[in-house]
Amino acid sequence: MKTTSSQKVKIGVFTVVGLLVLFLAVFYIGNQKSLFNSTFKVYGTFKNVSGLTVGNNVRFAGINVGVVEAINIVTDSSVRVDLTLNNSVKKFIKTDSKMSIGSDGLMGDKLVVIAPGGITSQTEIGDGKELGSVNPVDVDKIITKLTKVADNAESLTSDLSEIVSKVNNGKGSIGRLLNNDKIARDLEGTVKQAQTTMKGVHTTTATLNEDLKAAQHNFLLRGFFKKKEKAKKAKQDSIRKVQEKAQEAKEKAAKDAAKKNGDN
Repeated sequence: MKTTSSQKVKIGVFTVVGLLVLFLAVFYIGNQKSLFNSTFKVYGTFKNVSGLTVGNNVRFAGINVGVVEAINIVTDSSVRVDLTLNNSVKKFIKTDSKMSIGSDGLMGDKLVVIAPGGITSQTEIGDGKELGSVNPVDVDKIITKLTKVADNAESLTSDLSEIVSKVNNGKGSIGRLLNNDKIARDLEGTVKQAQTTMKGVHTTTATLNEDLKAAQHNFLLRGFFKKKEKAKKAKQDSIRKVQEKAQEAKEKAAKDAAKKNGDN
């Protein structure tokens, strides 16, 4: 069966479109991976890369500026991450800039984030040099701690439920107190009796104060209270005289000392 001219045109158009799509895909991927840009390399060392893989993006100021070139285990507690960055951002990355590992959104791929430096150094990073790194949070440890907290909360909730059940059923001191009407009435009576006793004490105290005031004006006891008042006043006068004599002695000693210094 011979191919018609229309079929040949369709095949040609399909081929051209396919090649164009392929070219655009290669260009897009190459642009994302910095294959067509002038680049430079830096690296950093982490204790844990948290699932970072080769080819993941590198961001600076929220912009993709490169890719993760390689990830290699150096020691049992050290992993080296090599980055390839666009040469256009080299002047913004200082020797005191920091690398950290983050996520592209809440559940997105891992990526490397470069924080701008310039705090302690204004020198731009050189090709192949090392950047400081900030180790990521160990999510597994956090999950383990949260699991322990959840287990403890479950145990605590179970214990509280058991205590509440006993109280509701009248078990224990608190349960009997809350559920036994007789104990509640006895306790209420004790409180009322204590309140009555306190009122009586206040009344007695007030009566004693009134009696004492009346006794002070009674002619039979007036002499006793006057003697007591005189004794109190005499004691105060004695204290005042002693203080005055001490002050005079202090002033005299100061004058004698000043006079002696003047003679010398």
